[in-house]
Amino acid sequence: MGKHKLLKELSTIKTAQRRLSNLSTQARNAMLYTIADALEQQAQRIFDANDRDLQIADQENIELPLRKRLVFDQNKLVEACAGIRQVAALPDPIGRVRERRLLDDNLLLERVNVPIGVIGMIFESRPDALIQILALCLKSGNAIVLKGGREALYTNKELVSVIREALSDNKVGSEWIVHMESREDVQEILQLDTIIDLLIPRGSNDFVRYIMDNTKIPVLGHADGLSSLYIDKESDIEMALTVTVDSKCQYPAVCNAVETLLVHNTVASQFLPRLKKAFEPWSVIIHGDERVAEIITCQPATVAVWDTEFLGYEIAIKIVDSLQEAIDHITYHGSAHTDAIITSNKATAQRFLREVDSADVFWNCSTRFADGFRFGLGAEVGISTQKIHARGPVGLDGLVTSKWLLAGDGQIVAPYAQGKPFKHIDMDLDGTSLWKEEE
Repeated sequence: MGKHKLLKELSTIKTAQRRLSNLSTQARNAMLYTIADALEQQAQRIFDANDRDLQIADQENIELPLRKRLVFDQNKLVEACAGIRQVAALPDPIGRVRERRLLDDNLLLERVNVPIGVIGMIFESRPDALIQILALCLKSGNAIVLKGGREALYTNKELVSVIREALSDNKVGSEWIVHMESREDVQEILQLDTIIDLLIPRGSNDFVRYIMDNTKIPVLGHADGLSSLYIDKESDIEMALTVTVDSKCQYPAVCNAVETLLVHNTVASQFLPRLKKAFEPWSVIIHGDERVAEIITCQPATVAVWDTEFLGYEIAIKIVDSLQEAIDHITYHGSAHTDAIITSNKATAQRFLREVDSADVFWNCSTRFADGFRFGLGAEVGISTQKIHARGPVGLDGLVTSKWLLAGDGQIVAPYAQGKPFKHIDMDLDGTSLWKEEE
């Protein structure tokens, strides 16, 4: 995007965001349904654009995991539109009362949700991610500055075009959407600290760190997905096999696919040969430590594999002697994204759930459940591995902040400064709020 055109679009984005956030719940939901309908009606345009991106990707011999993320086909469209409609069906986060307290007679305090403002999103070459991000921002009343990976340029451009056309008759329109197209635009985004209120980068640890080090804008980091699965000594082997195969093979090119498998030594000789056979349909490459190599044929695990996000049909396997060793390995080598345990021992599971310090920690289920749509959030802008603000799949709650509202009938501070006590009575969150009621 040319700098002049970019500045022109950004000059109105804050005004557009305020208009969007002041729409009624019904109006924003109607916009979401309109977008979903338009994407379905204009599907062939989007598929043609995606074919163009895929042809370029093939010419450039991009890596298989990246190419898989790039595909936007009928299945992806169905999932994306279902996600939009699920977002529309969710409760409106704007104006939701988080706290209500009576400070004194006729002096009512509320903390309510409000949009963050303008969200900047730099994300990988996944066209469906653009749809998820845009839907969540619309529902939560936020404007969005989008910059996707260059490999998905034509698909993203067509998606934005279809959405703009669909909203052209709406009184708010689409000025709350700014789509940046060139690699140079990333540097422009990093300098927009007077316009963008929150920046959400999705990509490698190095990429996220670069963003954090080169902007004044608050950053919500989504780093590598170095997820681990621990097979405990008291695990159901059939369950362990099923969950491991799903966690690795159902869709390996994403951040919640398992990359490291930790197996207790007492079940390794029974479990590993069966797992190797179960992996055969996908030709999974196994990197194993010395004890794994004594049980199954595998590639020797180097020091680097324990810190590697393969994003393909490849996995690192280590035999451990205790739950503590498994937890320690996850602590030192994981990325605090998603980690899981397979065990029939509830106490063991509860200790794992408590002590593994990751955004998502699971018991007896696939790591692939770490997803905003599967969590019932409608969609997600990413999975945050940070601890401040939002953590885990970031849905609507991660895109709002709050403000305090106080209503009285002429009270002043002086009497309280002289000793008059406050009542500080916590009130029921239901009921009529100070927040402006919808028309």
